[in-house]
Amino acid sequence: MLLLRKKYLFILIHEVMVNSKIIGVGHYLPKKIVTNSDLESMIDTNDEWIISRTGIKQRHIAEDKELTSKLAIEASKNALKSADLSADKIDHVIVATTTPDETFPSTACKVQEALNLGNTPAFDVQAVCSGFIYSLQIADSFIKSKKGKNILIVGAETLSKIVDWKDRRTCVLFGDGAGAVILSASNKSGGILSTNLYSDGSWHDSLYADGGPSLDQKVGKIRMKGQDIFKQAVNKLSEATNISLNESNKKIEDVDWLIPHQANLRIINGTAKKLGIKSSKVITTVKDHANTSAASIPLALSTSMLDGKIKAKDLLAFCAIGGGLTWGSCVLEI
Repeated sequence: MLLLRKKYLFILIHEVMVNSKIIGVGHYLPKKIVTNSDLESMIDTNDEWIISRTGIKQRHIAEDKELTSKLAIEASKNALKSADLSADKIDHVIVATTTPDETFPSTACKVQEALNLGNTPAFDVQAVCSGFIYSLQIADSFIKSKKGKNILIVGAETLSKIVDWKDRRTCVLFGDGAGAVILSASNKSGGILSTNLYSDGSWHDSLYADGGPSLDQKVGKIRMKGQDIFKQAVNKLSEATNISLNESNKKIEDVDWLIPHQANLRIINGTAKKLGIKSSKVITTVKDHANTSAASIPLALSTSMLDGKIKAKDLLAFCAIGGGLTWGSCVLEI
């Protein structure tokens, strides 16, 4: 009888143990590249000024008819190929974006239709630069509550379409792109160990778009108080990352790679210093991609995995902050 009880307990534990693991990554970048030198003919700026303040050298820019959904679809196809998974195995589609094709329907529904996913539920998440981490927690909750086994998560942006190209303080910062992951249920250890999300609407005026359907029936342009964001970012990103590490029973020394939101090299370096992690363990793609908002972390993850930098079993820490303010962190084993 005792042996039967132990066997039943063993089976029960293993039946309920469900983890969420990334099994595939993909990304897509528009072919058009705008360098800092190109911007010199458009606004009062220069390459040295931009690099010294942001670390950005170039950015990819979508063509006029190249929509956010197009970038998301291509990144999704690449993620499915990476995972060696057919599209009909996807149970949910989540697209994190602040630049949807239309006010409605969601960009996720366009991805769902393009991948021929039948009646698979699809929706957008709007948390600006934190959108990918918000989406990860949602997808992780779906999997752990057994509401899905394979979830497509995409961060996709065409920020160039809401940039004020006459404002040299902001237009040099942003670029377009998409990154995607397949998050899948697994009974193996690892995967997502902890996620934490936050917001503080009192910082609204520090980073926002000055238009909207309800406000003035316009899209609006990006407006930002750079010093506000810098002061908030370093503290909030490091604090959130430490909380997720503590919940995961990990230390910063255990982290193989820190992948922060690619907003600005000063913020990235400041966060790494505050956390006490070596610069050699920090993934930075901001030089080539600029700030791609919700796409920046999955873009950095995908490019680094495909380059062979990030390997299986590596412990990763994500952190991001964006308009809202919203911010969050995630610790996972790849």
